Amino acid sequence: MAGLLTPAAAADALADALRAGLDPESCPGRTALDVPGGQLLLMPAATGAYAGVKIAGVAPGNAERGLPRITGSYLLLDGPTLRPLALLDGAALTTLRTPAVSALALRYLAPAGRPLRLVLFGSGPQAYGHLEAVAAVRKPAAVVVVARNARGAARLAARAREMGIEARTGTAADVAGADLVVCCTTAREPLFDGRLVGPGATVVAVGSHEPDARETDTALVRRAAVYVESRAAALREAGDLLVPEAEGAIGPGHINGTLADLVAGRLPAGGPADCPRLFKSVGMAWEDLAVAVALFRAAGGTNSET
Repeated sequence: MAGLLTPAAAADALADALRAGLDPESCPGRTALDVPGGQLLLMPAATGAYAGVKIAGVAPGNAERGLPRITGSYLLLDGPTLRPLALLDGAALTTLRTPAVSALALRYLAPAGRPLRLVLFGSGPQAYGHLEAVAAVRKPAAVVVVARNARGAARLAARAREMGIEARTGTAADVAGADLVVCCTTAREPLFDGRLVGPGATVVAVGSHEPDARETDTALVRRAAVYVESRAAALREAGDLLVPEAEGAIGPGHINGTLADLVAGRLPAGGPADCPRLFKSVGMAWEDLAVAVALFRAAGGTNSET
């Protein structure tokens, strides 16, 4: 997949799908099956022209084996005939898709016209993908990498410097000076004190899709204008929102809007200036399909409607 589609082009594919009328609220939810090695996730989606399904494995023990935590495959089908068209690496697709979703949100939520101070939590494939995606849509003035793995954090900071961005490793307290905070970790508990995030800063959290796991705390969610991919998906899977709701700190109406609202112009770009903006992503099957189709077409593939 390397070189076929940039993060910006993948974000364009997502925006095009929404503008074409795709409704994320009607997208099937993921099916999760607990297995001895972790979880198997099944994520199907369809439009008129294409259908597809991702079978992903989440194996927490793989890190100790020197293997990727996320595995899987994506089967792309012709929509009218359901004839298989392509088999894609599911982990590589996720590594491209998730940063592209964040990049699309940042086009609308992060300040434009000036380089931003970025604090990036994590040092795995998603952290690298998000560094490239952020640089594609909002050039960072500086990057601070925060990760449990000190060597991994140092390597990611070095990668940012190779891209011409001032970078160093840091701590969770660095969010106090950030314009943009991106969380792409396997954490199940908040990564930082949400009271430190300044008004007008944007926080993106993509690391979890379980109702009892979160990367951001109640203090941030209560203060923030909240945006999601889909209200239905967020209220099923976004622990960042569901835990504060269970605590009685927020209600189900705390969500300000969705990605589709932003792309369609139903909400003003930029969001409120007097509070932080939080984009919480859980990852959805329609996103995998949109990016898989864009990859297929970039490789010269055609279907029965072409």
